[in-house]
Amino acid sequence: MDFSVENEKERNFYRKDFAPVKELMNRIRSSLVSGSEVKIKDLDLSGIIDFNPEITFIYITLFQEGLPFIRWGSLRNNIEKTINRDIEKIRAYKTFSQFNVADSSKCRIMIEYVTQQTQVNVSDIKSSVIVPSRFEPGVTGIKIVLDGQSYLYMPTDAWVNSQMDLKGALNIILRKTHIKNMTNKISERIKILKQTPHQCFIVKSHTFITYKDDVVPLYRGNLLYEYSPEAICDIAMAGADWTLKYQKEDGRFLYYYDAKEDNYVDHEHPTRSEDDLYYNDLRHCGGIVTLIRAYQLTKDTKYLDGAKKALDYSVTLTREHDYNGEKAGYIYCNKKAKLGGTGMILIAMMKYRNETDDKSYDEYIKMYTRHILSRVYKTGELLGYYIHPGVQNGVPLVDMNDEERRQTFSFYYPGEALLGLALFANYFEGDEALRQEVLQKGELALDWIIDERPKSYADLFTSLPSDAWLMQAIEEWTTIPHFRKQNYIDFVFGDAKTMIDHMYGHDDTPFIDYEGAFYYDHGDHFYPDGSRSEGLIGAYYLAKKLGNEQIADYILKASRKAAQSQMLLFNNEINNFAHKNPEKSKGAIRFKATRQWVRVDSIQHVACFYFRLYFAEIGLVTK
Repeated sequence: MDFSVENEKERNFYRKDFAPVKELMNRIRSSLVSGSEVKIKDLDLSGIIDFNPEITFIYITLFQEGLPFIRWGSLRNNIEKTINRDIEKIRAYKTFSQFNVADSSKCRIMIEYVTQQTQVNVSDIKSSVIVPSRFEPGVTGIKIVLDGQSYLYMPTDAWVNSQMDLKGALNIILRKTHIKNMTNKISERIKILKQTPHQCFIVKSHTFITYKDDVVPLYRGNLLYEYSPEAICDIAMAGADWTLKYQKEDGRFLYYYDAKEDNYVDHEHPTRSEDDLYYNDLRHCGGIVTLIRAYQLTKDTKYLDGAKKALDYSVTLTREHDYNGEKAGYIYCNKKAKLGGTGMILIAMMKYRNETDDKSYDEYIKMYTRHILSRVYKTGELLGYYIHPGVQNGVPLVDMNDEERRQTFSFYYPGEALLGLALFANYFEGDEALRQEVLQKGELALDWIIDERPKSYADLFTSLPSDAWLMQAIEEWTTIPHFRKQNYIDFVFGDAKTMIDHMYGHDDTPFIDYEGAFYYDHGDHFYPDGSRSEGLIGAYYLAKKLGNEQIADYILKASRKAAQSQMLLFNNEINNFAHKNPEKSKGAIRFKATRQWVRVDSIQHVACFYFRLYFAEIGLVTK
C-alpha cells in the first residue's frame, strides 16, 4: 500500500517554521500568570492551526515535576475565545497555584488541537488494519458525543496515560460520563455505551510543548528523530549510564521502572510486594553485556566494575551437578534452570574475560560450558530447561519425552547457549579437551537447529523471525573456518532478509514514525525492536567477515532505519514531561512507543544494537 502522498504531507508539516506557535505559547504563559486574556488576532497561524469551529477542540495542559498535570479542553466559535476559555478553567484548578507557570524551565505547557475527525461506529474501530476507523495510540484519538456533550480522548492521552489499547482509551472517556456509575467493569461500560444513543469519531491532532524558552512539535506525544551515528551513540551511552547508576549493592540492576508512576511494579508481576519484586537472571546478564559494550567504547573502568559486581551476583545463583565425572554449573532462579540463563552468564563472563584478561571466573566458565554440553540431546537439539516447576515436579530434566521437549521449547535459549559456546571455543585457553567437545557438540547442535528444527517445530515459526541470538551465535562460530557452512550462513542472511522485508519503509508506512520498525503483517502496530536488530547487525558483521560487501551494505542501510525507529524509545529531557520524576526517567530506554515502562532488557537490546552499529559506522573492531 502506497502512503507516500499522505506521509510527505505529514512530514512537510513538521518542516514548517513554528515561530508563530512559539509566540502563541509565550502569550499563553503570560496570560496564565496574569489572568488577562490572550490576544492572538495579529498572529499568522495559517497552515499550522487552521481553526474550524465545528471540530477544533483545543486542549492546554500544564506539566511540572512532582505534580499531577492539569488539563482543559474546549471549543468556542473562534480560536481566541477557545484558548481563553482553557486558560480560565486551568487557572480555576485547586492545584494551579502550585505550578510555577512563570518559570519556563519548571512548568511546561502543551497545546493540542483537533485537525480532523471521522465518524465511525464504536464496534468498527480497529487496531491492526489500515481503515478510517483505526485507533492508533498516540496518533489518533476518540470523540464520543453523549447526551449532547462531547468527550474526547486526545491522541497524546495515550502518551500521558501510558496506554496502548482501545479499551483503556474508551474507559478514560466513559469515566467522565454517567455510565461510570452503572458498573465498575470496563467491558460492561463499553457494552452500555454501544447500547446508548451516541456519536463516535476518530480524531487526529497536532501538538506542541514548551521546552525551556523554545517550543517543540510532538508526534505520538514524542519527538521525530533523524538517525546519525552520534545520536545513537549518545543514546547507547545514556542507557548504559542509567543501568549503572541504579545498580544495587548486591550487583543486581534496577529491573523495572514505571516512569509514569515512578514505581517499580512490573506489569507482568503486579502482585509482588516491594520487598520481593520479580527479577530475571537472563535480563540481568544482558545488563552486564551492556556495561561491557560501554567499556569497549570508552575504556572507562567504572563499567567493568559494575559488570564484575553483577557477575558476582550471578555466581550466587549457581548450582552444580555432575557431568561425566566433572563439575557442571547452571543458573537457578525463580525455581527454574533455563538453558538461556546459563548461556547468558557464559556470554557475559567470556566477554568480561576478553576485555580484562581476568581469569578468576575460569572454573565457573568451564562449569557453565559443561552444563550446556549436557543439554545437547542425542539428536543435537538443545533442551530449553534443566529444571521447570511445571514439568516432572521440578526435578532435573535428565530424561524427557517428545511432549516435554516441546513443552519446554524456546526460540531464544539455544541461540544464547550456542553464542556462549562459540565464545568459549574461540577465546578460552587452558582446557583443550573441553574445547574439542564444544566444537563437536556445537556442530551437532548447529546442524540440528538449522536443518531439523524447522521440520520438528514448523508450527511454532512466525512470519517475523525471532532468532537474533542464533544469528549472533553463527556470526561468532564462523570465526572458525570449519564452521563456515553454507547452510549456517544462508540461515543468517535469510533471516536478515525476512526481517528487512517485514520492516516498514518510507512509502508503505501508515504512520511516519513507523519507518524502520518491524511487523508480522503489514498494518500491525509497529515493533521498534532492539532484540531483533541485534541479530540484524550480527548478520552485517558476518557479511563483513566473509567479505560480502554487497550484503553488508544492504544490511547496514536497513540497520540504520531500524535504529531510527528505536530512537523514539529513549527518554530524554524533552520528551519526559509527563513523568512523575523526569530526572530519574531521563536516560532510560522504554520497550513500547507510548507505554512509559522501562525494563533492564529494553535498555540492553537497544543499547547493544546501537553500540555494535556505531562500531560499524566508525570501523571499531570488537569481540
